[in-house]
Amino acid sequence: MRRGLCWIAGAWLALVALAGSYVGVAAALMLWPANARAPAEPVRIEAYVLSNGVHTDLVFPVRSAAIDWRALFAPRDAKAPPPDAEFVAIGWGDRDFYLHTPTWADLTLRRAVGALFGANASLLHVTWLTRAQLRQGAYAMPLSQRQYLELVAHVRDSLPGGRAVALPGAGYGPDDAFYEAAGSYHLFETCNTWTGRGLRRAGVPVSRWTPFDFNVVGQLRPAQPAE
Repeated sequence: MRRGLCWIAGAWLALVALAGSYVGVAAALMLWPANARAPAEPVRIEAYVLSNGVHTDLVFPVRSAAIDWRALFAPRDAKAPPPDAEFVAIGWGDRDFYLHTPTWADLTLRRAVGALFGANASLLHVTWLTRAQLRQGAYAMPLSQRQYLELVAHVRDSLPGGRAVALPGAGYGPDDAFYEAAGSYHLFETCNTWTGRGLRRAGVPVSRWTPFDFNVVGQLRPAQPAE
């Protein structure tokens, strides 16, 4: 029995050490951001990162000279997107978690462990937003045309074959929809590492590894979108 208790205690200590190392490395990398000295480019696109404190989305204008997102993600895939939507929020995440955890109250230990260690399939989550919905949790990400095109390519590369295939009837409310996505979700490939990888690709200052939302938004400034 004593040997069994020692094994359990050792396993718990190892788990705590692993979790501490994971968080510690993520925090330390905030001091060594990528693209910190990238040359300034003329701003052409009003864009944001939207965070709820845990998860981050990329937020773009619905239509610009670079792309009309309605041509890739049909608004009719959502039940009733707002007719005055000015922005589209795009996030990547664990399929099972997305579909079965609409609120934190729905989170279960099995689902959380499965998301972190299961290498689960993924989805893109697309939400049509009005400007008023960016008054909380938005961080300014002014982009040049070149940077924006890189982020557009990042999103397209996350769609199997570059095509948006919607999951019929799947969504949290009237203004969003889910789409099949490439890649597997796990401890080292999270919703925030997806966002951060896109920012690094576009030359936006961001942590070199972004498992948490603070790694993504730490180099950006909170935004109050103009009325």
